[in-house]
Amino acid sequence: MKKVLVIAGPTASGKTSFSIQLAKELKTEIISGDSIQVYRGEDIGSGKITEEEKEGIVHHLLDILNPNEQYTVKTFQQMAREKIEEIESIPMIVGGTGLYLKSCLYDYEFIEEEGSSVEEELEQYSNEELYEKLCVVDPLQATKIHLNNRRRLLRSLTIAMRSGTPQSEQIAKQTHEPIYDIFIAGCTMPREVLYERINQRVHQMIQNGLEQEVKALLDKGYTFEDPGLRGIGYQEWKAYYEGECTIEGVEQLIAKHSRNYAKKQYTWLNHQMPVHWFEVLDEKDTARIKEEIHLWAKKD
Repeated sequence: MKKVLVIAGPTASGKTSFSIQLAKELKTEIISGDSIQVYRGEDIGSGKITEEEKEGIVHHLLDILNPNEQYTVKTFQQMAREKIEEIESIPMIVGGTGLYLKSCLYDYEFIEEEGSSVEEELEQYSNEELYEKLCVVDPLQATKIHLNNRRRLLRSLTIAMRSGTPQSEQIAKQTHEPIYDIFIAGCTMPREVLYERINQRVHQMIQNGLEQEVKALLDKGYTFEDPGLRGIGYQEWKAYYEGECTIEGVEQLIAKHSRNYAKKQYTWLNHQMPVHWFEVLDEKDTARIKEEIHLWAKKD
């Protein structure tokens, strides 16, 4: 199996600088796992790496879509796997949600549902009615979805009705085994330090012109309903433009949502992925994980 290195961890955990160091040492290229940095014009709010910060390292899956274009976990899986095969050295994926990473690295198969009129037919029903329908066609999947999660109810019903096979059965058939020889290095630090770094990072985003970046996107005709503006760092500005929030309030919301997301990222990675955690602010621990990575990279 081809080797793939992953640098994971929550926002503001030091992934960028660490990944650049490793990319130089391994003479490789980086694949971005981020679902917002794919959008053009979304630089500050997404924390996108700058040309100067890249230090000459080639980066993939950045600035490839317009904010009104859809970027799903399935899209990432296809694009990232293509890049993995193209890169001759050991590819490095940096960042990304746990589900995006797992979909790419493991044998996840997505059931085709695009172009189906089934979901349009289901839109007329209430959440309670959708849930009742799902309990009939896929009772196991129904136990995993909250009554108010309309999007997932619609998706599970669409899959079951279009394919004739319950989603839970299709998932159960997949072994979810890794399809690559993977090493996942997880950047971590004391929680209170991380949260303070997040607060400072969001404040710096505001100082660097995040308000102007959002305005420029809106001036081009994009809206807060577009996929690119639904992420943290952008969606919080909707209340500001509706006159319901100040810039200070927006900053507080972005920081709060970023902290909450960081907590969820830790939990997901700890339970779903074989992560080798290391204290990114500890020089000895950073040296240790680098040595482990180099040893893994040399193994046949």
